Amino acid sequence: QFQLVESGGGLVQPGGSLRLSCTASGFTLDAVAVAWFRQAPGKEREGVSCMSRSGAYTYYPDSVKGRFTIARDNAENTVYLQMNSLKPEDTAVYFCAAWRTAYRQSVRTDPQAYDYWGQGTQVTVSS
Repeated sequence: QFQLVESGGGLVQPGGSLRLSCTASGFTLDAVAVAWFRQAPGKEREGVSCMSRSGAYTYYPDSVKGRFTIARDNAENTVYLQMNSLKPEDTAVYFCAAWRTAYRQSVRTDPQAYDYWGQGTQVTVSS
């Protein structure tokens, strides 16, 4: 059974940090491209970080560039999202996703490209 399980969400003050974790089972993360998406109430799902299968390529939108970092630990079969300098507009449910692809260097920001999804974890940035 293919599964992704996120953890690490919570309530944090503006300017604070959180690290989200996403552990895979049923497949290995080095066989897929991975991404973190978020969705705020009334808004579309937005890609905030993507990593290629090789791990050599990453993508961040301008809204999070310099503040968010994606990382993958193959030994733990876990992908992380380190979020620093958090802002109230970062408040959303965060999802990790995996894309089965033969291309080792590709990244995708279209959520419809992704095959497996976690259940989501709430991140709230508020004073």
